[in-house]
Amino acid sequence: MSGVIFRKVLVANRGAVAARVIRALRQMGIASVAVYSEADRGLPYLAEADEAHAIGPAEPQQSYLNQPALLQVMREAGCDAVHPGYGFLSENASFATAVQAAGATFIGPSPRWIEAMGHKTRARDLMAQYGMPLAPSTGVLAAMDEAALAQARAIGFPVLVKPAGGGGGIGMLPARDEAELIKAFAQAASVATRSFGSADLYLERLIEQPRHIEFQILADRHGHACHVFERDCSVQRRHQKVIEESPAPNLPRAEVEAMAERVATLIGGMGYDVIGTVEMLYTPELGFMFLEMNTRLQVEHAVTEAVCGIDLVQAQIRLAAGALLADVVPAAIAPRGHAIEARIYAEDPVRFFPSPGLLDRFDLPPAIDGLRIETGYAAGARITPYYDPMIAKLIAHADDRAGAIERLARALRDTQIAGVKTNIPFLLRALAHPDFIAGRVHTGLAARILETPVAQPT
Repeated sequence: MSGVIFRKVLVANRGAVAARVIRALRQMGIASVAVYSEADRGLPYLAEADEAHAIGPAEPQQSYLNQPALLQVMREAGCDAVHPGYGFLSENASFATAVQAAGATFIGPSPRWIEAMGHKTRARDLMAQYGMPLAPSTGVLAAMDEAALAQARAIGFPVLVKPAGGGGGIGMLPARDEAELIKAFAQAASVATRSFGSADLYLERLIEQPRHIEFQILADRHGHACHVFERDCSVQRRHQKVIEESPAPNLPRAEVEAMAERVATLIGGMGYDVIGTVEMLYTPELGFMFLEMNTRLQVEHAVTEAVCGIDLVQAQIRLAAGALLADVVPAAIAPRGHAIEARIYAEDPVRFFPSPGLLDRFDLPPAIDGLRIETGYAAGARITPYYDPMIAKLIAHADDRAGAIERLARALRDTQIAGVKTNIPFLLRALAHPDFIAGRVHTGLAARILETPVAQPT
């Protein structure tokens, strides 16, 4: 195996992803260093790490986003690498640069790629130079003045107002006419400033009910890149994914595979490294359209792992250490069966508002063949309002899609959570909805599911 493997890695995150990275490090024989805020003291995965260090108060800015504190733990613990997980500082180029300046390795793409892809309009401009198809959009708009309204008319209503420096669906607002656009622009600017520290906004043509397809990329630091198939992430609420699956159902395989190869060739030609995901919209009429590139491990990475047999976290670590792609990814891989992931959130199952509270009961089904469970919580833990309300992920794998749906639905029914509301009722409704069962998925499906009456027992 080429590349130098690390001795000790700081896991600069929390919850399910911290537990996942700690497990991968243990399997690789690498020591792990966890950090925790005051709100997360006592979470079960902290005991799985070789070391655990307090990092600050519950507020993210004072703990998981506190770069000086994280770097101090890294130095004091003698870490030679940092894994950022997803969210928080995972796509922060200044943090990646600071880690490198301190003599450690940032387990992710080089800072220049994080910077290049982190600003959505600059990333779109870059991808356009390489011939990637795009939906009509504007550059960053200084204000919603007559010139901006003219650009909106040029790309055509309805439009989507989007923060240029953000992600995760935060701050994205639709507008179907100019009056709505003026209001949405002001609201989105406020949210973007509060969430991302930047009020930069741009407009993108709102594609009605597209598919959301993403391609998983792995790349080494020697100019080689490959794709590890696609994931369908179309079932979303508030522009945030809740159900993901692979392979994407009801799409022409030749078209999907051609785009996957095109993406991998483009990314390799750019010199991109380590790990990333190219997210795209798709309609039968327009085909694939570039949306954004995430320069990190994805929440839904386990879906790909289930169908391809590659541990993406271990691959990410080895590639960041300098390994050759050929030593990490087999020369010939093919998707095996079908996998579906459901994200369990502590939230109202209809309005999707967060539901913080104490987990009086947290009984997840046993991990059996074909069912994987990822969480950072246990009974007695508290879901606080400070962080994302996702409390677990269930990933079902089977020989075919119908089997995966049935296995996932059974696991969700066997999950017993008390003390907080969860979105499990919505997830079960989604898995039982005729459109989902038939593979007729799109980004508007969640609304249709909520509009469909729940069948009453006879």
